Amino acid sequence: MADLTIEDKLPPFYKPLKARSEIDELFETPAFEYSPKTSRAFLSAMRAALAFQGARSPVLKALYRSGGFSPASVKTERDIEKIPFLFVAALKERDLTTLAPSRIVLELKSSGTSGQRSRMQLDRGSLMRVRRMAWQVFYGLGLTDLERAHDYICFTYDPAVARDLGTAWTDKLLTGFTKKGEIFYTFRWSKAKNDFFFDLDGTVAALKRFEDSGSLVRLTGFPAFALKLTEEFKVRYGRYPRLNPGSSVATGGGWKTLADEAVDKKVYRRILADNLGIPAENVRDMFGMVEHGVPYMDCRLGHFHAPNYGRIIVRHPGTLEPLGFNKKGLLQFLTPYLTSYPSLSVLSSDFGLLRRGCVCGLPGPVLEIHGRAGVKKLKGCAISAATML
Repeated sequence: MADLTIEDKLPPFYKPLKARSEIDELFETPAFEYSPKTSRAFLSAMRAALAFQGARSPVLKALYRSGGFSPASVKTERDIEKIPFLFVAALKERDLTTLAPSRIVLELKSSGTSGQRSRMQLDRGSLMRVRRMAWQVFYGLGLTDLERAHDYICFTYDPAVARDLGTAWTDKLLTGFTKKGEIFYTFRWSKAKNDFFFDLDGTVAALKRFEDSGSLVRLTGFPAFALKLTEEFKVRYGRYPRLNPGSSVATGGGWKTLADEAVDKKVYRRILADNLGIPAENVRDMFGMVEHGVPYMDCRLGHFHAPNYGRIIVRHPGTLEPLGFNKKGLLQFLTPYLTSYPSLSVLSSDFGLLRRGCVCGLPGPVLEIHGRAGVKKLKGCAISAATML
């Protein structure tokens, strides 16, 4: 079965990839090194992935033909703007897998509350690359620690039950970026309800247990639940928890239907850090899409940094012309890691913009997310999770 159990059979993601194709080589470069060398590696990987998919995907063949596009034409960074894209909704409405079912080792889905669920099917090579990419990003931001054990509270679905949800896979992966202590998944399965529920009692108990032990703790998953946990802890114990100051937070997934309760990102970081007794720079957020796979993680100042494993183009919502830096538009995401699915270039339903850099000193562009476009919102994992709050 192509589910999360495959993770237990793969080599460690902190070790270099053994297969070293043109695509693999990109993910052995440092995540945040922007240089002529890494640019050449990205362009080479992109050409190889586009050619591979273009030979197998009827959709991409048609796009290439209608636009007169050839993968070989991607020779410079400016040429990236000419790469055809699929709209994200197409990935929610169609099965576009380009390899035989026997080659698929993992299928990931978003957990939409309607019928809109993306399916991402990964062959072994694609899975090895996306795991390696995530490790390299966290390593580049100083968020890995294989020497000291961390206890985890994961605000996501128990992967023992949710074997194909993208958020469950992500959080299971993240728990491997440090030496593992106890791992507590907060969305538990109820046989009686035949559904997941937020185990608030068990989560508060886990937080108290970790506080008492003085262990390093990392909270991952949807940000609204982290705040809910600290407030509930205060209700029960008359105070906020005081964690080991080396503890950290790595949230992701956004607020979605809880927009009315959403807190400004900078304010959120300060409040949650104070509530947990840890430095604000230890509270990080992450943006990602199951259809894209590249993680965009906060630096110590709370800004999403784009790693060298993908490119982002901001397009005018009416004309689709590229807008460059500092102008808000629809976000197109590109990455070459996939050989099993044609989502190498995806036009999302997200509005945002790019900044040229960050005062933290980390190279590369900074991504700002400004919400979803359209009248009818595309529903995802955080919307489904929000119904449990």
